[in-house]
Amino acid sequence: MRFTLRLDIINYRDINVLAFHNDWDTNYIINIYSDSNQTALQALQESMMNIDKTIILTGDFNIRDSDWDPNFRHHSSHTDNLITITDSLGLKLSPPSNPGPTRFADNPHNTNFVIDLIFLPPSNTGFGRHTLHPEICKPSDHVPLIIEIGIREVNTDINIWSIKKDSEEEKEFISLLVQGVQSLDTSLIRSQVNLEFSVQQLANVFENAWNTHSKQKRITKHSKE
Repeated sequence: MRFTLRLDIINYRDINVLAFHNDWDTNYIINIYSDSNQTALQALQESMMNIDKTIILTGDFNIRDSDWDPNFRHHSSHTDNLITITDSLGLKLSPPSNPGPTRFADNPHNTNFVIDLIFLPPSNTGFGRHTLHPEICKPSDHVPLIIEIGIREVNTDINIWSIKKDSEEEKEFISLLVQGVQSLDTSLIRSQVNLEFSVQQLANVFENAWNTHSKQKRITKHSKE
């Protein structure tokens, strides 16, 4: 599975959009840092029409809101913009299995707060199961969020025709090709019609040799060759 950083979709310093393919689907992973002015959130909102199947949106949103922080009693207008984005992507706020603050206040006398969030499709097996790990956050003041998300297994079983390298079949295949090419009469190639006829004869030589010596092989995700 290969991941691609899609700067063609969003080229913004505080947003990373990673894409990978699963069967015929293109899936997206979005990580974001939005400053106090919510400039990254605005950039995401302007580009989300180019993003289709998002399996996770996560990051530091810098939004305090009573919807996810029990120690905060107010609702932020920025939350409305965030929910508009996540709804359009088919995502919902995923609550952690061990709720707690995700950022520690600079002043130990102040209250810690929740600004690091994860949004997932509600049907994903990881929904509501991510964990907070404050014990490994140092030297950062942000708590790591760890999650396992479900990705549909790809069926890679296909049938192909091949000739095993360095096998007797390969030797006989090459021998038959040589004989066929040597038997072609190219002395009469003086027109386009003659040329096309000779090219067709050459194609027949390769096709006959391949059909004679190639074997059908099944490729699965467990195949080593």
